[in-house]
Amino acid sequence: MTPGIIDLHAHTFMSDGVLSPAETVRRAEHAGYAAIAITDHADASNLEFLLGGLQRFLAQTQRYLGITVIPGVELTHAPPAQIASLTAQARTLGARLVVLHGETVTEPVAEGTNHAGIEAGVDILAHPGLITEEDAKLAAERGTLLEISARPGHAMANGHVARMAGRFGAALVLNSDLHAPGDLLRPDFRRKVAAGAGLGEEDLRAIDQRMTSLVLKLRGHERIV
Repeated sequence: MTPGIIDLHAHTFMSDGVLSPAETVRRAEHAGYAAIAITDHADASNLEFLLGGLQRFLAQTQRYLGITVIPGVELTHAPPAQIASLTAQARTLGARLVVLHGETVTEPVAEGTNHAGIEAGVDILAHPGLITEEDAKLAAERGTLLEISARPGHAMANGHVARMAGRFGAALVLNSDLHAPGDLLRPDFRRKVAAGAGLGEEDLRAIDQRMTSLVLKLRGHERIV
């Protein structure tokens, strides 16, 4: 895979982003990305719509692109008791990456969402806010990746997330939570986001290696080239 930024959390106008999938991907490619995951906000109402659209887009378009595009979803504000079934349904419908909208400090996400997502086996717990010791430990045991977020507001708890991950051995990723062109990550800004969370260059290299390994694994699936 060509070296470049990997971003595993991006939205299009299929949910609350401002760009089409094609323009999101093109702008990411132009910005030097190696891979991007399209993870629009999902619940029981729109899983089939989102993933069906992404499958069609990739089937017709991926061969023309110089960037790897991963079809996924971000399960958002789903009742905790429903997260396991939605995760399974998303994978059946073709999601290669299941992200869960965690208990960010800026939104009224239902208490217990973080725990339910880890138990359900989501791939990434996005902006998990003031994640508890119990859930950080469980994330480490289950292999759920905890997100350091570049999105304003969601980033307020990055330092706490990084400390809890370090304490209990949970793995981290760093994503943009992209909604608009200005959210595209640049190398210098990624370093600043990492530093703001108390992470050093070695930590960022470990994150990059982890994200690269995940994308290479996902590329083995049909329509991921």
